[in-house]
Amino acid sequence: MDIVFIEDLRIDAVIGIYDWERRVRQTLSFDIEMAFDNTIPAASDDIALTLNYKDVSKRLIDYVGASSFGLVETLAERCAAIIREEFGVSWVRLKLSKPGAVRGAKSVGVRIERGTRPQ
Repeated sequence: MDIVFIEDLRIDAVIGIYDWERRVRQTLSFDIEMAFDNTIPAASDDIALTLNYKDVSKRLIDYVGASSFGLVETLAERCAAIIREEFGVSWVRLKLSKPGAVRGAKSVGVRIERGTRPQ
């Protein structure tokens, strides 16, 4: 199985359950791993045959930037669904981090896996 990844994609969004969080934009960090067979694009050297990480990143930047969820869990689920449904990814592992949300911790958040991981 091949993995296409995006590491530390930073996106500002309204996220959180507290009143003060609803009035500010916070920077979120995404680490994403996506199963994809890279043998076909590698053989042809054709970007049109790839899982284009720039396209995935832009889609998530647009979606997350316009979103306003209370829970990081909800946002993570929606982002994983976008990746699977719109980009034809059979398996995704997504880590959504909220840097600085808890005093003393570098970051907090969730890591989810959705779909069937190919062997």
